[in-house]
Amino acid sequence: MTEPRPARSRQRPVKTTGTLPPEGAAPALGRDYALPVRQWPITLVLSVVGAGLAVTWLADFKDGFKYGLLILGTGVLLGAVLRLVLPEVGMLAVRSRFTDVIVLAFLGASIVLLTLVAQPNPWLEIPLLDNIGQLIGRPKR
Repeated sequence: MTEPRPARSRQRPVKTTGTLPPEGAAPALGRDYALPVRQWPITLVLSVVGAGLAVTWLADFKDGFKYGLLILGTGVLLGAVLRLVLPEVGMLAVRSRFTDVIVLAFLGASIVLLTLVAQPNPWLEIPLLDNIGQLIGRPKR
């Protein structure tokens, strides 16, 4: 005769064991410091990005929004550099180091480049953009 199998428990596990934190996700400083100080890389990046947003929003001079967006893009690029060079960056680490650096560098460079070519009176002239503009009906300058 066969013995009946014990009923399986349907309780969730107490601790998830299938995922690991990303490399470099430990706090940059020890537990002796307050949380914003322990997480200084993300605090620095968010401070620079916040300053860029404030300049963009509050600028009341010509091309003020461009200065704010340049600060914002530089803050994102700063995050890429910190993730690349520091061994432990705390909450700035989201995925693998390679993925974080590539994504942050792409986003930061895109923000800076788009700011430099923003109309009116772009600070950077790219002839290819004029050619594309002619395709959609914009007159040549």
